[in-house]
Amino acid sequence: VQLQASGGGLVQSGGSLRLSCTASGRAFSSYAVGWFRQAPGKEREFVSSISWSGGTTQYADSMKGRSTISRDNAKNTVYLQMNSLKPDDTAVYYCGARAGSIGSMYISSYDNWGQGTQVTVSS
Repeated sequence: VQLQASGGGLVQSGGSLRLSCTASGRAFSSYAVGWFRQAPGKEREFVSSISWSGGTTQYADSMKGRSTISRDNAKNTVYLQMNSLKPDDTAVYYCGARAGSIGSMYISSYDNWGQGTQVTVSS
């Protein structure tokens, strides 16, 4: 499965963005999807994940209460709604897919990656 992340941009502190991860290829509904981010000079870190059905979600502590992950398998798309954005949220956001039902917070669990979308939050 091939992934493309989109929806990033420049937003002021306190603003919102909705990222999309769109997949091409077959059987996207059999993949769990995770969002990760990488800020300059830092390692890639977990943001959120969702199971193949959408019934199980996970969030990093830093994103709990400020973000919502969802998916529309008919559109082969996973969404990440982010609210109350802070300058510390500035990073390139990547989506990954892994075969299997449940998402993971570990980078090595994902076999397929999109190219990333830049999110910049100004103070």
